Amino acid sequence: MTFETGDVVQPLKGGPAMSVIKVENGIVYCGMMDSGEENAKQFKAEELSLYKEDGDFGVC
Repeated sequence: MTFETGDVVQPLKGGPAMSVIKVENGIVYCGMMDSGEENAKQFKAEELSLYKEDGDFGVC
């Protein structure tokens, strides 16, 4: 799967939703908030999927 800057992704093994910061040479750099501090992690594209929330939240 191909990801773009701004996509919201999640590791296939589970974990928090993260924003894609950049994609470079098959590596996806993701940012997330952890205890009020921004942390960045890197993943291979095949380790991630687009984030989807489960359930029907209706229209607000």
